[in-house]
Amino acid sequence: MSMFKGSPLGELPRIRNVRTRRISSWDTTGGNNDFRRIQPGDTLNLAEIEGAGCINHIWCTHLSMEPDYLRKLVLRMWWDGEENPSVEAPLGDFFGMGHAQMTPFSSLPLQMSPADGRSFNCFFPMPFGSHAHLALTNEGETDVQFYYYIDYELHDSLPADMGRFHAQWRRENPCEGVSDEGMSNTEFSFGGENIGGAGNYVILEAEGQGHYVGCNLNIHNLRTGEKLAWPDNVSWPMRMEEAEGAADLIFGCFNWYGEGDDMIFIDGEEWPPSLHGTGTEDYFNTAYCPAVKYDAPYHGITLPGGPNWSGKISLYRFHIEDPIHFQKSIRVTIEHGHANRRSDDYSSTAYWYQIEPHAPFPALPSVQERLPRPD
Repeated sequence: MSMFKGSPLGELPRIRNVRTRRISSWDTTGGNNDFRRIQPGDTLNLAEIEGAGCINHIWCTHLSMEPDYLRKLVLRMWWDGEENPSVEAPLGDFFGMGHAQMTPFSSLPLQMSPADGRSFNCFFPMPFGSHAHLALTNEGETDVQFYYYIDYELHDSLPADMGRFHAQWRRENPCEGVSDEGMSNTEFSFGGENIGGAGNYVILEAEGQGHYVGCNLNIHNLRTGEKLAWPDNVSWPMRMEEAEGAADLIFGCFNWYGEGDDMIFIDGEEWPPSLHGTGTEDYFNTAYCPAVKYDAPYHGITLPGGPNWSGKISLYRFHIEDPIHFQKSIRVTIEHGHANRRSDDYSSTAYWYQIEPHAPFPALPSVQERLPRPD
């Protein structure tokens, strides 16, 4: 019988032959300085665990006076002595939200909790067969106070079919779109065709056997101009009855970022892929150009943007009940606007499990290339 957990409540009564352990930043002198200070340029080794086991929970909180420090702290994880990390992402992005921002939200695997979303929690299971190494690097210019728990189990051995947890951050700033010069706003937003998926924003490319379990996607809406001014006689966020009654007026200034379809290519298949979606809000399990903050176990909008979807947006979608399986490779993509016409700033963190070895990640961009744009 497997020692690993099934559904959280259904398997809770089962007594398993494992040993529960924790690594944390507690003050070993008996004092109350229960944090580690990470100086600029330094790396804090959060955990070195020998043997087989599974990390079940990571909690952390942090304090820094430096702007955008959540994009300057880089979290990495290695399993079983591998050379290349299986997890590499800025700290804030890893825990579910980009733009170096925090806000309270609650999903099943990732949460930002009070105060002000500053408490980060991860419940993704992270199995390892012989060794686990977790580290946090401060690439900023000031020190950071970092508090953390890493709760894990030790096992006698690991089943052969147990995939390893992976997370990867990417950014395209800006995406390569087209000029709207000479087009009406309706034509720019809804016209054109994308046959083949060339130019889509790439959330994940991976090789091997495994399953994709979700992402967060962060968009900075860069399209501005006088013609995009929101109508004074339509409220924000707009009500559906207003939108239906003022469609021509709204579409004339429409600055919605999310007409792009998701396209997920499995095992090297050609276009059209086995998984082809109908729009960005649809992939993130919402509908009709949402403009409100919302969080649920498997999907949510942590940042909805400002009037007419201006500014910064952050969304998440987790495939917990519906993981997307691949035998050889996977390529998770999404259009940036219909037919890839928009030139917004996109970034994302993808989460997946696979049998090792994994393909090396693209080089992580420099600190300056990771920083969010000003509001």
